[in-house]
Amino acid sequence: MSPLPSWHGAAQTFIDLIFPPRCVACGRKAEWFCRDCQKSIESVEQPFCPLCGRPTSTAGLCVSCRVSPLEIDGIRSVGYLEGALQTAIHRFKYSNLRSLAEPLGRLASEHLARYELPIDTMVPVPLHTSRLRQRGYNQAELLAREMARVTSLGIASGSLRRVRNTVPQVGLTAMERRKNVSRAFECTPSALVGKRILLVDDVCTTGATLEACSIALRAAGVQKVWGYTLARERWR
Repeated sequence: MSPLPSWHGAAQTFIDLIFPPRCVACGRKAEWFCRDCQKSIESVEQPFCPLCGRPTSTAGLCVSCRVSPLEIDGIRSVGYLEGALQTAIHRFKYSNLRSLAEPLGRLASEHLARYELPIDTMVPVPLHTSRLRQRGYNQAELLAREMARVTSLGIASGSLRRVRNTVPQVGLTAMERRKNVSRAFECTPSALVGKRILLVDDVCTTGATLEACSIALRAAGVQKVWGYTLARERWR
């Protein structure tokens, strides 16, 4: 997808001059998600499962991935879905506060470097067309677009599509989540064939959505798929 037109940035600057942004987490006038609140985020640190990214007590695959491994090369996240990060993500996703894409995208880009993942391009997790019309934007795509501004990675938007409108995942068990999003995505064979993809989303709970996307991408000839999210829940 093409970048936002130049007038959008000018309009946002004008709005910010009249209504100075306040940090959504602490309320101070600074930016929409201030550096102090970003520093308060608890990062996901080793040891964690190399496949699903869940924290573990020892190195190696977690119990869940040993029994039923996700069909993805790995999932990595910036921090846990708690505190300031949870507040920022919820405002970004549910309150139409699209300005949060800039600080959250910068935060995601800064943390991505520590994982040294072998990737060629980014693919945002898509919304179904009905959900996109309802919300007005795809938070995963806005996040990936901001990440592209501060990294050398491009975005392959539109190649992955959500073809089935699933029920919300909230409240479902891990097994129910996998069933809910099974075959919900399709990818048209394209320039992604043989590529190594960074699949971008806001939150990882069980990894079911990222896995369903990975299956569709691999079926279209993608070589590797890594999931990357702003936050993850500690355990489900």
